Amino acid sequence: MNPRRVIVAISGASGAVYGTRLLQTLHGMAGVETHLVVSDAGWRNLDQEQGMGRAAAEALASQVHDVRDVGASIASGSFVCSAMVVAPCSMRTLAAVAHGLADNLITRAADVVLKERRRLVLMVRESPLHLGHLRNMVSVTEMGAIICPPMPAFYLRPQTVAELVDASVARVLDLLELPHGLAPRWDGVPATAGS
Repeated sequence: MNPRRVIVAISGASGAVYGTRLLQTLHGMAGVETHLVVSDAGWRNLDQEQGMGRAAAEALASQVHDVRDVGASIASGSFVCSAMVVAPCSMRTLAAVAHGLADNLITRAADVVLKERRRLVLMVRESPLHLGHLRNMVSVTEMGAIICPPMPAFYLRPQTVAELVDASVARVLDLLELPHGLAPRWDGVPATAGS
C-alpha cells in the first residue's frame, strides 16, 4: 500500500496531547497519510488542554473528516488503511466500539477497521475503572483491538511531561510497526559484579 494510511481519532477523554503528538510524528514520516476525525468533546479538549485551535490541529493531518459524516471514505471497508488509533479514547467511545454502535464517524471507522481485521489501537483514558469499563476493554480485545493506555514508563527516567507523552506515543508507533526515535529503548539492567 502506498502511501500507508493511518486514521487518527481524538475523542473527548482528557489527554488530547497524545493525539496531537501522534499526528505531529506521523506528519513528519515519508509515505504516511493521516486521516483525522475529532469528536465535539475532543475539539473542546484540544482547546482547553493545549490551547490548540481547529486549524492548527487540522494542519497536522493529510485529510480531516467531520465526526458526523458517516458517509466519509473512512466509514467504508473499501477504504484501505493500515490502522486506526483513538488517542485518547474516552469510555463512551470504548463502549460504543465494544457494542458495535457505529453512531458517529469515530465509532463507525473503528467498527470497519475491526470487521476488516485491521489494527485498532485504543489509548483508553480513565481512572479508576469500574466493571463496565473493564468488560468493554475485554470485549474489544476479543474483537481484535489493542488496549494501549498511556502509562508512564518511569524506568526511562523522564525529566518532562513531554518525555512521558513521547514514551506512550512511541508504544503506539511500535504497534503500528512504524520506525521512530521518540523514546529510548530499554537495553536491560547492566549485570553487577558477583551476580
